[in-house]
Amino acid sequence: MTIYLPPLEENPEYFPPVSDALDDPDGLLAIGGDLSARRLSEAYRHGIFPWFGNNDPYLWWSPSERAIFTPETFNPSKSLKKFARKSGYRVSINTSFSDVINKCALIRGEDQVWITQEMRRAYTELHIAGKCHSVEVWCQDELVGGLYGVSVGQMFCGESMFSAKTNASKIALWAFCKHFASAGGKVIDCQMMTDHLASLGAMPINRDNFIELLNQVKDQSLSATVYEPQRLNFLEAS
Repeated sequence: MTIYLPPLEENPEYFPPVSDALDDPDGLLAIGGDLSARRLSEAYRHGIFPWFGNNDPYLWWSPSERAIFTPETFNPSKSLKKFARKSGYRVSINTSFSDVINKCALIRGEDQVWITQEMRRAYTELHIAGKCHSVEVWCQDELVGGLYGVSVGQMFCGESMFSAKTNASKIALWAFCKHFASAGGKVIDCQMMTDHLASLGAMPINRDNFIELLNQVKDQSLSATVYEPQRLNFLEAS
């Protein structure tokens, strides 16, 4: 079977309509372009994200179904709440972006890396531009969990997370949900639904409804201090 994908133009603001995405493979939309901060920013503003392997061309996706949280729908279990109080973990935001993205890349081992070196450089550039952010979980002085993603107004588009100790990634997401809500955040996009995300309260939403929601919030502002490097103190009150 021959698949035709529109190649991206030199204009970093150009993407084809997400309604043109393929049904098989689900959501594959376009090929080529680059990973400049400007193009990545435009992709997320249109509900599109890159995903490709080491030897693949750049591939751009907008799947027919997304997984989202609203900050209020994150559903920590009683056991997670109990663990959080006793763990001694502390949580921060934007204090160790490079370490988080590198650990996300390598958590499955060197032979299964999909967050390539080129992807890491691109998202680091986006971080420097103030549009990509990390959440860190620490056990004493050791980074044991975290996540990173792209901010689009009152939406946060999660890219990846890692956990090197029990419940560390869950606590990263929980802490961020509370912090994000307190700053006026409305939606956390998790891209693809998994059983793990569903167990935490993620909800499926079809592409059309997702794009409608994105358009409602992508130009809305958050508290000015939301992404400043800081400690997130939610655990003390949980």
